[in-house]
Amino acid sequence: MSTNHETVPFEEAMTRYEPIIGLEVHVELGTNSKMFCSCATAFGAAPNTQVCPVCLGLPGSMPVLNRVAVESTIRIGLALNCDIATWCRFARKNYFYPDMPKDYQVSQYDEPLCTNGWLDVTVATDAGPQVVRVEIERVHMEEDTGKLTHSGGATGRIHGADYSLVDYNRAGIPLIEIVTKTVVGTGALAPAVARAYVTELRDVMRALGVSDVRMEEGSLRCDANLSLNKPGEGWGTRSETKNVNSLRSVERAVYSEIERQAAVLDSGGRVIQETRHFHEDTGRSTSGRSKEQAEDYRYFPEPDLVPIAPSRTWVEELRATLPEVPSVKRARLQSTWGINEFELATLVNAGAVELVEASIAAGVDAAAARKWWTGELLRVANERGVELAELPVTVSQIARVEALIADGSLNDKLARQVFEGVLAGEGDVDVVIAERGLAVVSDDGALLAAIDEALAAQPDVAEKIKSGKIQAAGAIVGAVMKTTNGQADAAKVRALLLDRLGVSE
Repeated sequence: MSTNHETVPFEEAMTRYEPIIGLEVHVELGTNSKMFCSCATAFGAAPNTQVCPVCLGLPGSMPVLNRVAVESTIRIGLALNCDIATWCRFARKNYFYPDMPKDYQVSQYDEPLCTNGWLDVTVATDAGPQVVRVEIERVHMEEDTGKLTHSGGATGRIHGADYSLVDYNRAGIPLIEIVTKTVVGTGALAPAVARAYVTELRDVMRALGVSDVRMEEGSLRCDANLSLNKPGEGWGTRSETKNVNSLRSVERAVYSEIERQAAVLDSGGRVIQETRHFHEDTGRSTSGRSKEQAEDYRYFPEPDLVPIAPSRTWVEELRATLPEVPSVKRARLQSTWGINEFELATLVNAGAVELVEASIAAGVDAAAARKWWTGELLRVANERGVELAELPVTVSQIARVEALIADGSLNDKLARQVFEGVLAGEGDVDVVIAERGLAVVSDDGALLAAIDEALAAQPDVAEKIKSGKIQAAGAIVGAVMKTTNGQADAAKVRALLLDRLGVSE
């Protein structure tokens, strides 16, 4: 048994402990205006230029509820198989923090709009795809906080910073919190289930059109709760890793926290109930603030907003606007594309389903689209530690490369070099081809000259081909490909070679 170590290897930890997870996901809605005022919500505006007395909490200002935000929340609840409340209201959550200008947050406390839902997710196992049902405790509305920037330190966090700046542009943006019930029984699949859940949730939000769910911009953020216990014993003390901002990091955060907590328990220590901060560079987390003492947020009903009582007619009208469920859509695409469950799982795990679908819609063959997104491009994404969709390559560029392959201007080897240039920021497809001189050598004269040179260097091969050993042609084709730096069409070279020698297939 390992003791006095910062971490225990994951596989070893799984022999002694059972992980229990819970996930809290915050989604910024893509409304044009904020939750309780008419301020704009566009990302990237100059600091503190999208604010007004309401979202700054100035005395005498009165909030007005954003109807589109309510509609979006109901649609989210319906898509997650939730019950929609017939009556609910907002509450004030009182606490002080510099990015909360009012010293309270308008949220929902004991009366959320949506409750008791579920979302099925699929994870890959050695025995094949496994479906896990993640139950949803609640979906409630609130307003987002502002954003702090800590300057002068090495970590970008408040500890060690010389000063902090606050931008209130984000304060008041409609924010939806989706809280799962405790997820038990996943064992070693816990990290994969966490990632699959957030991935599926992101896909649902995107399908609904309620958010751009860009984790890198903070419009989707995940808090991952985890505790460990020995089989047959009561649940352990949980930690909460805050604001994990990529799908890959959700999985890594759960994985590393299992390793950390196992080491604490193995050494006879006690896991502290606290928030933790995940670090992308190390794949580890550090302690945030203790949550061992119950926090009294002094919730009370928001006096400036009337209750929400969505009629059943309104709810059913919104239900009629729901799009095809992502899981159903994937099953349809699997059938249409003629792929098996493993191939579909590969696409899902890579985050490539929508990219492949968009590529096919742009005219790319289905097999070719899958090849590029789950082959060369996925390799680059993994090397860079980013999601596929974050790569600087577009669907139209995939379509252009495939069109050039189809007309013989490129081959697969050259195409990979084209994407290498595009990903390096050297320009669009045609610019990279021109700058790197990557077009296929298609001139018969040049190819015949290269063939003659290869035959002169290997006269015995020519005799073998003439005697009927056609497979020997591969040596000459290979030599020509080397001479042309891979820029010849191998099939054309073979045809010219056989014609040159007066041999037919």
